[in-house]
Amino acid sequence: MKFWSIVLLTINGIIGTGIFLSPGAVAKLVGDKAAMIYLAAAAFAAVLAVSFAAASKYVVKSGAAYAYSKAAFGDEVGSYVGITRVVSASIAWGVLATGVVKTALSIFGKDSSDMKTVTIGFITLMVVLLIINLIGTKLLTIISNISTIGKIGALGITIIAGIFILVFSDGANLQDLTILKDADGKNIIPEFTTSVFVTALVGAFYAFTGFESVASGSADMEKPEKNLPRAIPLAIGIIALIYFGIVFVSMYIDPVAMVTSKEPVVLASVFKNQILQKIIIIGALMSMFGINVAASFLTPRVFEAMAQEKQVPEFFTKRTKGGLPLTSFILTAGIAVIIPLAFNYNMAGIIIISSISRFIQFIIVPLAVITFYFGKSKEDILNANKNVITDVIIPIIGLFLTILLLVKFNWAQQFSTKLDDGTTTLNIKAVVSMVIGYVILPICLRIYMRGKK
Repeated sequence: MKFWSIVLLTINGIIGTGIFLSPGAVAKLVGDKAAMIYLAAAAFAAVLAVSFAAASKYVVKSGAAYAYSKAAFGDEVGSYVGITRVVSASIAWGVLATGVVKTALSIFGKDSSDMKTVTIGFITLMVVLLIINLIGTKLLTIISNISTIGKIGALGITIIAGIFILVFSDGANLQDLTILKDADGKNIIPEFTTSVFVTALVGAFYAFTGFESVASGSADMEKPEKNLPRAIPLAIGIIALIYFGIVFVSMYIDPVAMVTSKEPVVLASVFKNQILQKIIIIGALMSMFGINVAASFLTPRVFEAMAQEKQVPEFFTKRTKGGLPLTSFILTAGIAVIIPLAFNYNMAGIIIISSISRFIQFIIVPLAVITFYFGKSKEDILNANKNVITDVIIPIIGLFLTILLLVKFNWAQQFSTKLDDGTTTLNIKAVVSMVIGYVILPICLRIYMRGKK
């Protein structure tokens, strides 16, 4: 795979549901600063992406963050990153599934806010995905190609239509956002604070996630040690321009709709033309379903990779005749259902948690790259060309930014739920879900590995 093929692969792997689902939540936090937040998220993603690309020149194995952390710091750190990566990938799958279920319900005139209806749709989707995976990769490829056409078409139409509308109209007044009030008479757009900025940044960052998996295929790339550090930031730059264009035109066409819309596909709410709305919703639905198919294919294989390294029971490597690791599929699909259910299918909440849940690997991988550079790894690595900028300076910047975001992040808000009387209480289900994923599962894995030894 040559340079431009890597760029296209990265673009296709990143542009998915985030830009269809997250703009409304970001705009509701920062108002007219939404487009700038997406540029800031792109810069943050580019820094982390370079760290992942740098790691790939030292370790050419499947598993990405899992393989890098295991090579740098040994089995214990590797196993923790591996199991939490399984959890984060499953949560991401849960976000994708929630989006496609709610969008489909909206298209067919059903109540997408009803917990029972969404849960039934969710389980139905998982059964459909299981059947598709049992059939095999040919069907997977067809669906992937169709979804790519759908998402590119929807985004392209959104930008072109937005520019056309802005040229032939006066546009909207962004100041309208400052006078929006909720049912209690309070401003919908909160005061712009550091905590608000960080929460919005994390929400926008979700639209850029996916770059961390690109380097998994480095063994099939031409000169990955040179091409990956150039291709991934370039791809993120191109995506940033697309996202900025979409958010910018949407905010100037109808900023109030961006902030107040209850629809899963917020972008469709911006346009008054029903044909445009349907094109955007159908394109988004095609994209979401296609990426769900991809997630159902890739996510179980993260856990399967750990089983192949004998860090989890080997029966998770067992495949059906069609090549599906069925037990790994059932485990990851279960997590993908439980987490959204714990957050009451609140898209903004689970998008934030999906982003935050990846931050463990965003801390470990920069440290791993620095370890490789100074020759302190626990396992043998490739004798790669070392570069102090990509292997030390940029990982340090990425590490600093990640820790800063985690410190400034409003954890209490994300793990609380608002009651009907306006008061807030701790979301016990959400807390328990995260404790199971990030404490109990890793402890069980350590007990298993010690017993195995």
